[in-house]
Amino acid sequence: MKLCVSSYSFGTYIAEDKLGFLGIIDKAKEFGCAGIEYSQGDWMNEPDAAKRIKEKAAECGLEVPSFCISADFINGSNGDTKAEIERVKKMVDFAAEMGAARMRHDVTGGFRGIKVCRGYDDALKIIAPAIYEVAAYAEQKGVGTMTENHGFFSQDANRVEKLINTVAHPNFGALVDIGNFMCADEDPSVSVGIMAPYAVHVHAKDFHWKNGMYPNPGKGWFQTRAGNFIRGAIIGHGEANVKQSIAILKKAGYDGFVSVEFEGMEDKLIGIEYGLANLRSYIG
Repeated sequence: MKLCVSSYSFGTYIAEDKLGFLGIIDKAKEFGCAGIEYSQGDWMNEPDAAKRIKEKAAECGLEVPSFCISADFINGSNGDTKAEIERVKKMVDFAAEMGAARMRHDVTGGFRGIKVCRGYDDALKIIAPAIYEVAAYAEQKGVGTMTENHGFFSQDANRVEKLINTVAHPNFGALVDIGNFMCADEDPSVSVGIMAPYAVHVHAKDFHWKNGMYPNPGKGWFQTRAGNFIRGAIIGHGEANVKQSIAILKKAGYDGFVSVEFEGMEDKLIGIEYGLANLRSYIG
């Protein structure tokens, strides 16, 4: 396995008056990472951003294993699925220009404004063909596509597994986010065990957890689907069973990138540094 860090982890440090969208590449190298992952953001408006990232990463000897974007093939582009497919294809072009090996896109947050026929199986009828078309297009561009257990509606391991097997395109796999399963109130190690065979990229994320029977802990916490409370933690400080999940992925034969995605309340650089140290020890 190879260590990576997501641009998302840097928070406001990605601003140009701090490290900047290129300066985080230098920081990732300083932290001993082999890759830098980017999540979409305002940095994309910078002139020739994709080309400059590719050149800077090459200069620092780092790979760009992943580019993460939002998408919704039911509600996105004003509910026009065809328009959303074309928008996501343009993001594939951006990923290719950046030299990203893979692109993660969301699939949907679920149905809005209807009372019936809004289950996951109903969604699959719409989103699976759209995802297949994007995957086929991306394959021609040399970019692998993937979905993440993310966004509550498409977050459970069994749902994501069903989605991948329904799409059934060899260029489409899973970005397994270890911590995100907690948002759907799943035991991460159990869910990672289900998803490990489909993993093409991994996010190492940790969360603190509190029972929803007790009062809201306050700022920084948010609720899971079942009403429990979680907040971002330094890898190894929370309850996401990251060490166990890494062992499960290794046993399944996964040897790709593991990217730190830190969203805790601590200073972002400290959160990344300490999390990487623990993650490095888990990978061995």
